[in-house]
Amino acid sequence: MGKLKQAGLVCAGLVGGILLSLQFSAMAEKEVRALPVEELRTFAEVFNAIKQGYVEPVEDKKLITHAISGMLSNLDPHSSYLDSEAFKDLQTATQGEFGGLGIEVGMEDGLVKVISPIEDTPADRAGVKAGDLIFKLDDKLVKGMTLNDAVKRMRGKPKTKIKLSIIRKGEPQPIEITLTREIIKVQSVKSKLIDGQYGYLRITSFQENTAPSVVKHLGDLYKPGPLKGLVLDLRNDPGGLLNSAIGVSAAFLPYGTLVTSTDGRVPDAKRQYHANPEDYLRGGREDFIRGIPVEALKVPMVVLINGGSASASEIVAGALQDHKRAVIMGVTSFGKGSVQTVIPLPGNAAIKLTTARYFTPSGRSIQAKGIVPDIAVEETPNGGSSMRLREADLENHLENGKDGDKDDGKEAAPARPPAKAPAKPKATREEDKDDEGFEPPGRELASPKDYQLNQAINLLKGLQIIQGK
Repeated sequence: MGKLKQAGLVCAGLVGGILLSLQFSAMAEKEVRALPVEELRTFAEVFNAIKQGYVEPVEDKKLITHAISGMLSNLDPHSSYLDSEAFKDLQTATQGEFGGLGIEVGMEDGLVKVISPIEDTPADRAGVKAGDLIFKLDDKLVKGMTLNDAVKRMRGKPKTKIKLSIIRKGEPQPIEITLTREIIKVQSVKSKLIDGQYGYLRITSFQENTAPSVVKHLGDLYKPGPLKGLVLDLRNDPGGLLNSAIGVSAAFLPYGTLVTSTDGRVPDAKRQYHANPEDYLRGGREDFIRGIPVEALKVPMVVLINGGSASASEIVAGALQDHKRAVIMGVTSFGKGSVQTVIPLPGNAAIKLTTARYFTPSGRSIQAKGIVPDIAVEETPNGGSSMRLREADLENHLENGKDGDKDDGKEAAPARPPAKAPAKPKATREEDKDDEGFEPPGRELASPKDYQLNQAINLLKGLQIIQGK
């Protein structure tokens, strides 16, 4: 599988997939450093050559914008230039509502690659799958488009249609899917009571209202009576806002507990974040943690993660793991341990710049490594899990840097599992029968066919027996 050549940015129909935080920063009072004269002279010569000799006239603004975009995109997969439209879409997406199809995408070998469909969106309901390669939008070939060009074509007014032509691994012929655009309202928190005694809490992304929603759902789960255990499902959660991750962690950790820390070159990037209102509240809102059932701080917990758990998901999982508040189960997470700061620019544009690495409470850097589960459980009984792109697979990914891992006996799993031999016909493979009837994390909430979830419930039942003795 080729490496992802451009990180997917969400704009109308896409979700800003693998972000850690959206810390909006002003340019005022920033130190202006001396510019390299010789390099700028070379830039000016190239600029002038294009203006005078390129086959077609090019506007100055377009050339400068592309130069800025290239300067940022070559740093790492998560730094990028946001024009006014993309900046507006990014701000809107963090509120949990945006327009489009509901897919997180990137660019690979000149085609649009689906990283993940968002739950309960047109793309998800139509059966678009992670790993799909989109080669045509309506009747327009994607080859030759930039990622932003493709994104703009997928955007549009609600109730309008677009046809995606898709190449899917294992399918002999291209697949054509017609989708109707919608206003995407992402419900970031869902819950369900299992067997009347075990709570299931799923977080699909970390938005402004995610942490208060977690508290509300916990209250609903406790209404019938005390819980014997709780499963927090962070699988396929691409992350989101930093303060939201702190707030969710605060729902399960004692007041003042260290949740994460960040370290970068500028003073603002060197911070510690604790389970305190000043670190998870914004805009003078009332402290929602006061409404949490007190039992939630002590209920036995299992946190489910997989290769799609990134950024804010990894902050929560790492904090609960380091403080031994929960057992982490599943497969190694994505490994996005960097912080992005959004810096507004004149003309309603902005840049998204990687400014720091973040660390778990014990000082572990998981950048390009991921959170290693306490108990490794694949998606099926036979040990099968979906092949997923991880941070370490991204071109120009940031290195791990300072690695404060303590010797806890754990080693990071490889970014991708080794390729398997071609599958034999099912009739000749008895072991495949073990996987029949099981399904990976999917559209159904707390599906009885979800093998990893079943293993988490079994573990909680076992803990209940031990505690009883």
